[in-house]
Amino acid sequence: MANILVVDDEMGIRELLNEILSDEGHVVYSAENAQQARTVRDQLLPDLVLLDIWMPDTDGVTLLKEWAKDDKLTMPVIMMSGHATIDTAVEATRIGACNFLEKPIALQKLLKTVSQALERVSPKESLDNFGQGMKDFGAASSAASSGLSKSFDGQSNMSNDPSRQSGLVASSDVKELVQGHFDLPLREARDIFEKAYFEYHLKLTGGSMTRVSEQTGLERTHLYRKLKALGIDVRKIGSSST
Repeated sequence: MANILVVDDEMGIRELLNEILSDEGHVVYSAENAQQARTVRDQLLPDLVLLDIWMPDTDGVTLLKEWAKDDKLTMPVIMMSGHATIDTAVEATRIGACNFLEKPIALQKLLKTVSQALERVSPKESLDNFGQGMKDFGAASSAASSGLSKSFDGQSNMSNDPSRQSGLVASSDVKELVQGHFDLPLREARDIFEKAYFEYHLKLTGGSMTRVSEQTGLERTHLYRKLKALGIDVRKIGSSST
């Protein structure tokens, strides 16, 4: 998960990108002009900025130059435009932009570009943060099932605890998380963690979307989209837990 600033004078673009990126688990901040972008950048220090080129007060390239001059280009910046020329894109890249998205922005292109930009910035820090999350998840799973280590060795140690009966906490995905497979790309590793995380809660609640929504802090609409994106069959998990 990353903190992403979307800078665009079009409300529709801001709302669309907010919805898409929020569904991916990111925290999204919005700014409709350069002045708001400066404030958010200084106060919240976003991990990534999506910056529109054509804005009414100060255009995106000028703001990019300003950040570069003031040593504030400490995060990757992806430029966006529906009218920019190749020369403009080259200039933005020369100043410090890491990529360029042409409007209308295709969903898969957006997600791929954002993922690549985040992986290129401080990969060690990203892995450290993700690794700590995996360790925390592994510790929680171990607490829920005291026989986790024996289960990893193929020994049966189940009780009436539904989280242990499901066998999910001893699944191969969770085992990989506990062991810490940091050789995977960040996005792939995060998907493995999220899939195991949501499957665990679905099993624990008997497939109740209401309870999973409450426990994970996601609205039901976002939760459904997230589960679908991860390839999780809610009906199958619900029926197997009964």
